[in-house]
Amino acid sequence: MHNLKLFDRNHNTAILLAGIFSLIVGVGVARFAFTALLPAMLEDFLSLTFAGILASLNFAGYLLGAVFAIFIRDKQRKVSYFRLGLLLCLLTTLSLGLTNSPYIWGLTRIIAGFGAAMVLVVGSAIVMSKLDFSDKTKAMGIHFSGIGFSILVTDLISRVVIYSGASWQTVWLVLSLFGAIIAIYALYILSFDRDSEVEKHTPTVKNSQFSAFVIVLILAYFCEGVGFVVQGTFLPDIINTVDGLAGFGGFAWLLVGLTGIPSCIIWMRLAARYGSVPIIMIAMLVQVVGILIPTLSQNPYLNVFSGVLYGGTFIGLVALFMNLGGRLAGGNPVLLMGALTTAYGIGQVSAPLYSVALVNYLGTYDYALYLTAAIVLLGVVLLWQARTWQPATV
Repeated sequence: MHNLKLFDRNHNTAILLAGIFSLIVGVGVARFAFTALLPAMLEDFLSLTFAGILASLNFAGYLLGAVFAIFIRDKQRKVSYFRLGLLLCLLTTLSLGLTNSPYIWGLTRIIAGFGAAMVLVVGSAIVMSKLDFSDKTKAMGIHFSGIGFSILVTDLISRVVIYSGASWQTVWLVLSLFGAIIAIYALYILSFDRDSEVEKHTPTVKNSQFSAFVIVLILAYFCEGVGFVVQGTFLPDIINTVDGLAGFGGFAWLLVGLTGIPSCIIWMRLAARYGSVPIIMIAMLVQVVGILIPTLSQNPYLNVFSGVLYGGTFIGLVALFMNLGGRLAGGNPVLLMGALTTAYGIGQVSAPLYSVALVNYLGTYDYALYLTAAIVLLGVVLLWQARTWQPATV
């Protein structure tokens, strides 16, 4: 028992495990489980248009949470709102299994988005603050691998429950119970001792924190928000609608989670060695390829591989941008993390709406994917133009 540090609130292993558990709840249970269950819900409850509206409402709540997070400065307040976020994620997930009211679903999707922002933005800032490493880049890669775990774990739970003969409503109830169990550990570990050093003043927003480079970084993350959300919302259905690929969508989504777990750590290690910005540009270019594959080929292996490229890039890009923002912000990582996530959230809100409009008008996902790929490519161009402005440390 001497070496067991899993219940030591200040031990790096416990902090990282608690961070991963929190992401499984906040990002997996409250968000990505919706994507995993989308094909089943489209069969007997949701329309594609309503699914897109719900996704945008969820991201609107996420956007509100990201903006709100910018103004949370005190350590103990961060912990309080992080805990509130976990609770909101669990309660709103539970509601999806108890009612079919479109109005309640719309409201709870907004609240779930706000809760997810508290978990991802504020929770990640707490993890970054608590970790005891001279260079936290690699460690934060481990933390953000929790996004991959969130997809994998919630998808596997969904599969087991549905294959047992239960309905998708039951899946939401099971996910709520599972999330509540692992949330207890995250709530215990991710806190600060009351007698620890607290901030004596309100940090000011320095002009240097929003330099020309940082503004471009924020714009690029908006582009990545667009790139994330189309496949993040519709990937299983996109694959299922390709001729001859019905039924492959769920497998592709499972691979998103599987590839996302190690990819996040790999991208962060590459960033530690070669610099964050070049690696961000490479990852975004790889993502563009994955976005375009379903528009170019009906080959089942290539289309499943598009899920691999998506999972292998979007999670790593979240980690890369958030870690870079935290490093640039210095002693107040939640500031730039919140600003970045706000831009990401704006992209998330807009993408499902134009995607549904294009699909309904043209009868195919292709043009939504073309537009999405172009926007992600624009983010790469912006970063390339701003490469000479970046601080020497990144």
